Amino acid sequence: MYKLFFQLVFKRMDPERAHYAAFRWIRLAARIPVLRTFVAAALAPRYQELRTEALGLRMHGPFGLAAGFDKNAVAIDGMAMLGFDHVEIGTVTGEPQPGNPKKRLFRLVADRALINRMGFNNEGSAAVAERLGARNPVFRTTVGVNIGKTKAVAEADAAADYVKSTERLAAHADYLVVNVSSPNTPGLRNLQATESLRPLLTAVREAADRTVSGRRVPLLVKIAPDLADEDVDAVADLAVELGLDGIIATNTTIARETLGLKSPAALTGETGGLSGAPLKERSLEVLGRLYARVGDRITLVGVGGIENAEDAWQRILAGATLVQGYSAFIYEGPFYARAIQKGLAARLAASPYATLADAVGAETRKAAK
Repeated sequence: MYKLFFQLVFKRMDPERAHYAAFRWIRLAARIPVLRTFVAAALAPRYQELRTEALGLRMHGPFGLAAGFDKNAVAIDGMAMLGFDHVEIGTVTGEPQPGNPKKRLFRLVADRALINRMGFNNEGSAAVAERLGARNPVFRTTVGVNIGKTKAVAEADAAADYVKSTERLAAHADYLVVNVSSPNTPGLRNLQATESLRPLLTAVREAADRTVSGRRVPLLVKIAPDLADEDVDAVADLAVELGLDGIIATNTTIARETLGLKSPAALTGETGGLSGAPLKERSLEVLGRLYARVGDRITLVGVGGIENAEDAWQRILAGATLVQGYSAFIYEGPFYARAIQKGLAARLAASPYATLADAVGAETRKAAK
């Protein structure tokens, strides 16, 4: 039914307008007690065998919503209601910003992909921190907070900008993500170079520890799929050296020619980060390379082209403890998370692994022998 609705309604709407329309419906449903209970019962079944421990946190399962969908932390309960085991909000910047001029979001329907050049449009870390602090959760879910650089801030001052957001948001985050891999903020990806990344991550770690007492806020970094293999290795080594809790692989890509895209050139030629099915192969490759490098020393999160349960299962076998989706949600609709949860439970039951944790990295370890 959703696919018909997508073809008849959403496909004819401007993508950003459609996003906010769906967003409003989700938020509204989550505010109505009887309706949200009914929706959660239908779309968020719990499978005991999928219960996951990661980053020192206990989650209903491994599958969550990637950053970018809920930039301002306004629909956490709504997304939990739809079956996402964790919700990563943001990207949030130190100061509020409108993002890039519209039109800035494009659907590549033939490729089941999106191109966005949103530019970190968000209300800023102070407003988001206030909203998170006032939140009265309806559903128990893990909340990650993804932070990025304010566009107007010079690259040389990036660390101070990230620290500002950390000081405001860390207390409200189950885990914190440093985003240095969006292609839509000038100079941001330069921060992935280890000589820039080391002082940045050190400053954020110190700020989180200084701000939050009584618990350690897990810290992760999100990297691009466009990094050369040797740079992936360098980030992996740096994460271990600094005692980071995890790496998210991967963000959107600026690649086009190598992806075999089917959509018209007028769409594929749009600038911005491409996400969705065409990213699947490279994201899986980066994830496997990271796991081969770091093993179980840090938590890996697989994201990029997760369309179905088989994609999620392959990420787990490659080394991901947690898996995230976003673009496929646009195409699959409200049953997306439920289908992945059900499929993962079935694949685990049919596998030789006693627990989901046993499956993490199994194929990468096997390939290394």
